[in-house]
Amino acid sequence: MHPSPEARRIAVVVKGYPRLSETFIAQEILALEGRGLALEIWSLRHPTERAVHPMNRKIKARVTYLPEYLYEEPLRVLKSAFWSLKQPRFGALMRAFWTDLRRDFTANRVRRLGQAFVMARELPAEVGHLHVHYLHTPASVVRYAALLTERPWTFSAHAKDIWTTPEWEKREKLAEARWGVTCTAHGAENLKALSPSPDHVSLVYHGLDLSRFPAPPESHSVRDGANPADPVRIVSVGRAVAKKGFDDLIKALAALPPGLHWRFAHVGGGELINTLKAQAQRAGIADKVAFLGAKAQPDVIALLREADLFVLPSKKAASGDRDGLPNVLMEAASQKLPLVATDFAGIPEFIRDGIEGQLVPPGDWEALSNALNLLSRDPERRKALGEAAFERLRRDFSMEGGIDDLERRFRGATAPQLREPVPA
Repeated sequence: MHPSPEARRIAVVVKGYPRLSETFIAQEILALEGRGLALEIWSLRHPTERAVHPMNRKIKARVTYLPEYLYEEPLRVLKSAFWSLKQPRFGALMRAFWTDLRRDFTANRVRRLGQAFVMARELPAEVGHLHVHYLHTPASVVRYAALLTERPWTFSAHAKDIWTTPEWEKREKLAEARWGVTCTAHGAENLKALSPSPDHVSLVYHGLDLSRFPAPPESHSVRDGANPADPVRIVSVGRAVAKKGFDDLIKALAALPPGLHWRFAHVGGGELINTLKAQAQRAGIADKVAFLGAKAQPDVIALLREADLFVLPSKKAASGDRDGLPNVLMEAASQKLPLVATDFAGIPEFIRDGIEGQLVPPGDWEALSNALNLLSRDPERRKALGEAAFERLRRDFSMEGGIDDLERRFRGATAPQLREPVPA
């Protein structure tokens, strides 16, 4: 179904919805709805988590789930394939697909085409624009659907999608998308170098909607690690995957001096949870470490408010995957929690070493251990860093600036007179 001449609705495409690890996407959708934009959500995957973020419950956009695996919904896929075969742009789509398949001969590539058939057939006529989060798999589905239906599309790139997508694929998607945004200067630099023009990709920080968070505690504790009955509380939030560096954190915690009393809590799911538990057991610190699993944000915020230190030792994974600017750092800063992190990816764009937090080299667990040791013993230093991080968040990383930019872009994208036909 092709868009109507007055199509004003925007289809926002994501890999999975809802996801606790992607509060930045939910925040953006909710804020854009609040600005009066008509949105609907298309997801490549069904949710896998029981907990749901309160923001997702407030989002009004209709959600459509594409077949995660084509064999699970054969009739839906076949109907869509036959429908697609009759479309004027089918030849252009298949030429693009075969060019991609020759370079990426995988079942995943075929699945992207099948999902695009379904999406193209089922998109309502009032949807005039497609916007996708992530430049890898989701953007392939959107690109194919856009080719078939002659709809314009745009993207938000984040982290893994930038660093693990082949250069040829990024270059071609950038050339076809109307525009794109990304959330770190580091990522923007990479994509601008592959773009048809320097202004094709823009830096738009997610920022944080501080209205969703309680005011920070009037004061955090003055624990200094000297009292075994009241140990320093260290916390981290993030999926247990290689790029988060939690293996380095376990080493760093194990190396803390015996006279320092501490407890560590981790929030998040992820494939490496059992590996990290085993590592903590071998290191002899399992009784001081708690893996709490995935939690909804109210529970996370409650944990942050009671903690003394937040730590996130991100690094580059062997696969090339890396973080952008993790929102959890800003969430911790919203509660004036002092931050210890790595000088890596987009993190130093928010945390300046020695001002808003303590930065250590990625992968350097000894430096990480030293930073944790010194800050655990120094409540006054922690207080100064926490207050500075909160002020930087409030002053330079609020959500409003980024949402203003996106609203302007989307209103331009859905103005009928500004939409151009997709080149053959």
